[in-house]
Amino acid sequence: MVNQLFLHALYNHTMAHHHTENKSYDSYFYIIALLAGMFVGFVIDRGLIYIPIGGVLGLLSAAAFIKFLVRGRHDA
Repeated sequence: MVNQLFLHALYNHTMAHHHTENKSYDSYFYIIALLAGMFVGFVIDRGLIYIPIGGVLGLLSAAAFIKFLVRGRHDA
């Protein structure tokens, strides 16, 4: 009897955690923004210094996008 109650509670506990799992896509936004920023820095063709600057600006724009647009949509 005690074993059945324990197994039932364990099953409910694992199933509750299994369904509440949320996957975060933030890393995909950052990778795409970094690559796009580096590409834009490469296309500018004014020197190699613009490639990392474009990457940093891409990461900053991704952070702003995630903070204001993606998170705000989830709260609504």
